[in-house]
Amino acid sequence: MKTADKANDKAIVKDYFNQKGFDRWRKIYGVTDDVNKVQKKIRQGHQQTIDTVINWLQDDGNLANISICDAGCGVGSLSIPLAEAGAKVWASDISAKMIGEAKEKAASALEDPHKISFTVKDLEALTGKYHTVICLDVLIHYPAPDAAEMIAHLASLAESRLILSFAPKTYLLSALKKVGEFFPGPSKTTRAYQHKESEIIAILQENGFEIKRTGMTSVSFYYSRILEAVRK
Repeated sequence: MKTADKANDKAIVKDYFNQKGFDRWRKIYGVTDDVNKVQKKIRQGHQQTIDTVINWLQDDGNLANISICDAGCGVGSLSIPLAEAGAKVWASDISAKMIGEAKEKAASALEDPHKISFTVKDLEALTGKYHTVICLDVLIHYPAPDAAEMIAHLASLAESRLILSFAPKTYLLSALKKVGEFFPGPSKTTRAYQHKESEIIAILQENGFEIKRTGMTSVSFYYSRILEAVRK
């Protein structure tokens, strides 16, 4: 993708999640009953993805000893329970409104809100080194060439492990859902991209990782493939 097109896509995503999209996704990620059936299904699917990742990390038994970068943290749905479990978390999102909501949630949920360091940044601007880098439900905003660049960048930040989720591109799902219909609704203004699992795995391998665990969330209107990759 051309630099101008990439910048435009990023601006669209940022504006969306700071305006109409923020209110919509805050409700979906929250506990309010003021959501329709489609949004409830998306909430269920997103939570299943979160639960899968948390279970993986808890099974390892070392959460209190590792640093985690939650890249594209939204309203803190993953960051907060990881901090509650003892991890030191660095959480970022392109949306200032999302980060503001995440901070409020963390202040209410955590005895020590400083267990999470929040920052407003897009993925390409992230720096530092972390034991584990996690990026859930963000690849849907990246076409394949940009996704490869982004994954390579996230891999450079991960000392031991990289966990990604993405909308899988399969014949069945492509037939059932056109790109952009994964999250239907009048306020949906960003493009949505599916990715072939084999291509994502190849990118991870090129950056020195191998697959350890995989998961799949399949709920109406929400389909997410989850990969845990560790350094070879």
